[in-house]
Amino acid sequence: MLTAVRALAAALLFFTGTSADPVREQQQWVLDALNVEQAWTLTKGAGVTVAVVDSGVDTGVKELKGRVSTGPDMTSGTITRDVPPGKHGTAMAGLIAGSGEDEGLIGVAPEARILSLPMATDDTPVAGAIPPMEDQETASESPLARALRYAANHGAKVVSMSIGSYGPDKSEREAVSYALGKGVVLVAAVGNDGLTDYAKENRTSYWSFPAGYPGVIGVAATDKQGRRAAFSSDNLSVLVAAPGVGVPVVKLKSGYELSEGTSSAAALVAGVAALIKSRYPNLPPEQVGQALAASARGRPATGYDDQTGFGVVDAAAALNAAERLTGVQRAAPVPGKAHFGQGEDSPVPSRPGPDPLRMWLYGGGVLVALVTFCGAIVVLNQRKE
Repeated sequence: MLTAVRALAAALLFFTGTSADPVREQQQWVLDALNVEQAWTLTKGAGVTVAVVDSGVDTGVKELKGRVSTGPDMTSGTITRDVPPGKHGTAMAGLIAGSGEDEGLIGVAPEARILSLPMATDDTPVAGAIPPMEDQETASESPLARALRYAANHGAKVVSMSIGSYGPDKSEREAVSYALGKGVVLVAAVGNDGLTDYAKENRTSYWSFPAGYPGVIGVAATDKQGRRAAFSSDNLSVLVAAPGVGVPVVKLKSGYELSEGTSSAAALVAGVAALIKSRYPNLPPEQVGQALAASARGRPATGYDDQTGFGVVDAAAALNAAERLTGVQRAAPVPGKAHFGQGEDSPVPSRPGPDPLRMWLYGGGVLVALVTFCGAIVVLNQRKE
């Protein structure tokens, strides 16, 4: 059965700012919400490549010029690179690594690089969708699985996935494990299904994948007040949250728009993950996720809920948490023959075969029994005489 696939395209609204520096003014609340500027005193993401699995990225946008490489079309599995840029992928790449060139939009990790892995063709949020595979039952890999393996094999340290489908896929699960094993941090939008009839009736949203796969950092959307956006999906795939309402993004060729959706939230968190990997390149993906969750602001009263996870990501605090985690060893080294660490060795097991002591005891017991038996017979014979 074919899996229904959809794009998590953010709704893009026309940006109407007219001041001399409109986009920086409009995006300041986003930078403040994520505490990004304090994080920039330590790193701006240099040395990290973030793979954007989305529609193609416009390499001519001034904020991204010279810092985007493009991989093959993941929908076809061919080596062709002639993929037209898309609105959505360009917008997400700008949120992650926009340079701020000429007072333009600045991303969370402005010194990071982008690896565009085109998979979606959604240039409009309503009609756009990721093309379904022609034969998903027999195909060895889905487009997303190919993208994840390509990213892991071509130097990406973070993968941003503002896409999703309603069903899991075996090849994708395996590709997720492969990428995580290579030390790649995976970030995905949890979906925009919070206002669906199903969500209202069941008080939870359908799970979206890849956000639902174990090891993937699922991101929900919040508004300017730090509250969960009404459209943001709520389920246990949510780990953390980030701004997703009225977020300025770059347009194709030039200009800016406002975005709304968990797509933008995921891209912003992918940028924070890039800051962490830039500063602590050897930190494994699970500890990057731990740093993001442990340091989040606006934590729910219960510590966690399925709407905003552990709270809104704080970039500076996440870097501090990551620093602490670098001192935590994942496994204690065990030298030589001390297979179980310190302490006394267990007794050497006895050699197989009969136990001599037990054999002597058994033999002695048999001898005593025979002597007693024979003695009893002698006594009985004497009585008869």
